[in-house]
Amino acid sequence: MTRIAFILIFLLSKSAFCQTTFVVDNFSKDYLGKLYIADTTEVFSKGWVAVFDKKTKKQLIKISSDELTFTLHKGKVLANVKEMPYGEQSSILYKDFNFDGIKDFAIMDGQNSCYHGPSFQIYLATNNGFEQNPEFTELAQDYCGMFDIDYKTKTIRPMTKSGCCWHQYSNYKVKNNSPYPIKIVEEGLSPTGITWDMEEQNLIKGKMVISKYQIFEVEENKDKILLSFGFENKKKMHVCKTESILYYAFTDANDRIELLYNDTFKYSNGENTLSFTNHNTEYIIYEDKIIAKTPNNKYELKAVSNTKFGTLTKLKNLKIENVIN
Repeated sequence: MTRIAFILIFLLSKSAFCQTTFVVDNFSKDYLGKLYIADTTEVFSKGWVAVFDKKTKKQLIKISSDELTFTLHKGKVLANVKEMPYGEQSSILYKDFNFDGIKDFAIMDGQNSCYHGPSFQIYLATNNGFEQNPEFTELAQDYCGMFDIDYKTKTIRPMTKSGCCWHQYSNYKVKNNSPYPIKIVEEGLSPTGITWDMEEQNLIKGKMVISKYQIFEVEENKDKILLSFGFENKKKMHVCKTESILYYAFTDANDRIELLYNDTFKYSNGENTLSFTNHNTEYIIYEDKIIAKTPNNKYELKAVSNTKFGTLTKLKNLKIENVIN
């Protein structure tokens, strides 16, 4: 055998080995799927996904793609695997997407969702077979992978994000085979680095009503908190810092910020208190309470003892731009 002939045989055998058609037969007594991968040695490969009627052998759906992927489970490719939001997602999902009690198909068509994630074409079951639905397909293209489904509330929940610090979470209902939003929440880390800017849209009387607010998440800011405690009404107070700026955040029971202050503070070494003036109100922060003084009144807010975290004494050894000792 010549060297050229050997190379040709090797290349042909390698090509035959890399091209594989997997039978997907774990999801229905009526249908089976096939997944063709042109090169199984690649993470993403050209190929196609098809669905067949088991009795008639008729091909019902077929989608070709330049970027298909697969995962083997004991040598088999399975349908209906969906690990949100970045885990494995099967090339065939056979579930009820429009809540009519009949299962539909989501067929992978590539990696067109966020961060080069899997995207799908949605085919709804009808009296005339399965028909591609553009509205459902849009939800399976423009977000992060395949959307989540809550069958108890009959709600579809897609999500998307950009980088570490912007996320969008949506709730959709379905009417006449068309999904429509009832709630959209966007969150983005504010320039301070300690609060999240929130925009919430809720469907009220047929219109999406927008509300904006900020929240303070304790767990994310624990390494920045100098002192924090809560009150009987479930509201909370936090004194925290970035590298060089001190912040005071007063939040409601849902962590929504009612007052955020980062102008000039005064720290008393002798009394171990922190004070500042906002508009016509002076706030004096102790280790276990806040005293607020207006021109006409004085208010004292006592902390619930088991909610306290940290201490103001750290301020004795810190150099912070907006704190006067």
